[in-house]
Amino acid sequence: MLKLDPATRVEQRCDARAMGIVGREHKGYRPDEFVAYAFAEPVIRGTQIKAPGGAIRSGGKWYRLAYVCETSSDGLEVKSFSYQLGAEVPRSEWDAHYLVPR
Repeated sequence: MLKLDPATRVEQRCDARAMGIVGREHKGYRPDEFVAYAFAEPVIRGTQIKAPGGAIRSGGKWYRLAYVCETSSDGLEVKSFSYQLGAEVPRSEWDAHYLVPR
């Protein structure tokens, strides 16, 4: 992880937190993929990332997900994380948003 540039490190750490927290807090969800840029580009400012247009895959279906995350200065520890899990993304929209089937 330390070999990644700082912005990539922050995004990777926060994407992993998104998948982990959804799996823990939402019964029946078992996330196996996350795309931070599916509906809007993430914005990274130092150790904070806002991903307003992400999508998470669970059980072969995609769902919208937005998060705001802040890491430690080295990008290795998540200091704060908030998210909103949204509606299922219709299959007809997957290709346009870089969402791949399982």
